[in-house]
Amino acid sequence: MLRLLRYLKAYWWQIIVLLISVSVTVWTTLQLPNLMANIINDGIVSGDINIIWQNGIEMLVITIIGGAATVLSGFLSARIGTGIGRTLRSDVFNKIEDFSLSEINKFSTASLITRSTNDIQQIQIVMVMLLTIGLRFPLMAVWAVIQAAGNAPNMTWIIGLAVVVLLSIVIVLIAIAMPKFTLLQKAVDKLNLVARENLTGLRVVRAFNNEKVEEEKFDRANKDLAGLYLFVNKVMIIMMPTMQLIFSLTTLLIIWVGAHFVELGDLQIGNMMAFIQYATQVIMSFLMIAMVFVMVPRANVSAQRVNEVLRTKNSIVEPKRAAKFNNDGTVQFKDVTFCYPDAEEPVLQSISFTAKPGQTTAFIGSTGSGKSTLINLVPRFFDATGGEVLIGGQNIKKLTHEQIATGIGYVPQKSVLFSGTINSNMKFGNDKATQAQIKKAINVAQASKFVDGFAEGREHEISQGGKNVSGGQKQRLSIARAIVRDPKIYIFDDSFSALDFKTDANLRKALKPITKKSTVLIVAQRINTIKDADQIIVLDEGKIVGRGSHRELLKKCPTYREIAQSQFSDDEIKRELAGGKNG
Repeated sequence: MLRLLRYLKAYWWQIIVLLISVSVTVWTTLQLPNLMANIINDGIVSGDINIIWQNGIEMLVITIIGGAATVLSGFLSARIGTGIGRTLRSDVFNKIEDFSLSEINKFSTASLITRSTNDIQQIQIVMVMLLTIGLRFPLMAVWAVIQAAGNAPNMTWIIGLAVVVLLSIVIVLIAIAMPKFTLLQKAVDKLNLVARENLTGLRVVRAFNNEKVEEEKFDRANKDLAGLYLFVNKVMIIMMPTMQLIFSLTTLLIIWVGAHFVELGDLQIGNMMAFIQYATQVIMSFLMIAMVFVMVPRANVSAQRVNEVLRTKNSIVEPKRAAKFNNDGTVQFKDVTFCYPDAEEPVLQSISFTAKPGQTTAFIGSTGSGKSTLINLVPRFFDATGGEVLIGGQNIKKLTHEQIATGIGYVPQKSVLFSGTINSNMKFGNDKATQAQIKKAINVAQASKFVDGFAEGREHEISQGGKNVSGGQKQRLSIARAIVRDPKIYIFDDSFSALDFKTDANLRKALKPITKKSTVLIVAQRINTIKDADQIIVLDEGKIVGRGSHRELLKKCPTYREIAQSQFSDDEIKRELAGGKNG
């Protein structure tokens, strides 16, 4: 939690005003019992109306000043706490945006969402409490003890005894509750993970009639969280009546002892009444401080989780000085090896090839052969653990993310669309794209028919994740978004899998004139998609086992031929080997 106090620096002048307003609030609050004592001792007992009026008006003025100071301190504390929460959310979000896929996988998406929302919310709530209760009541407790001692020094020991008992209870309760707060945030993570996974895969759950299984899984996570919340609430329930009991017993003790001193003539009634009010202020102050102490441990757990994100060192670090870069679109892999963190075996081993502008380089292989991993090294979603990846002759580790991303049109394996319109999704690739460019890209991607079929056309609303369009439509819009970018390098990571053969063929035909000056990298499962590529690279268990044209690989690469035999008849393969037309 202390690490986050650096965020207070931006609000230094507001904190100074807050301290002044809190001091005024405490001062005005603690003046009232003394004035009341004067009214009783010098006004009521003596029958002096002037003293009653004089002290009464003074109490009214002080109350108004105190009320204004209380409102100001409340406003400033809320403003500062909310501002810190806003800044913290922004910093965490920006940090996550810089994460590579390795860091995201390390935390999990559900946990990162919890840390960005629920955890920061806990920190914000406690920060506001610290700026109000945490500043006001310790000051009030100390000042009230001094004032109480001034009114009845013989009874100050009663306040000391009450404070010792209160502190002992608070320490015991925190020791019991602290371990549960860590478990509480983990339980929130777990519930978010189950809910997100279930909602994302709802169609699959229903298709396999597994609603009850998922309901039981959610119910377990929900019960765990509810149980922890119940435990924390029990702690609070125990604490509050215990504090009230101590407060009541302390008041009775003060009255009993005070009455004895009044009877002896050692204490005036007004001073005893003032002492009771000051004792009340002390006990209430410790009661409020105890509430903060109960909240701080949970916020501290949240702060540790947020700090864990902020302190995480990115595995992909941008260079301090970017290298000079002239991106001609050439992509080179020089003896590249890649191994996922904590994995025993590398996914890619000794990968070397060159993909040139104006050429299409395709990658094919069995599931798990490393095709998508290889392609993800080009936009630097991961860093190669060995060897070099070069764009335009420059090692990508010497380039900034902006330098790399500007020249790449990327279509992921799982097409992603953002909430907004079709137009806004197209401009995600190029915010300066004209409507003519967007229309052309949609035509090339074979998406114009269904886009024009919408009543709003390109202003048709897309729901979050593109849930209101089909898989094939989503894929074509993702391809159109890449085309709008007009990049030097096109990356298609199995981006034609949801298309029928006719649409696939028409799209590839329309792409040729668009990509004739660009480097095209394609990952595919279907040979029909890549058979016209200038070079096809065959992967097996992370290694290159074949390289060449479609016909060359049919002749000399057993792995490629095996894939072909799973997709074509023997007669079709014979025609291909004999030089028949590709199609």
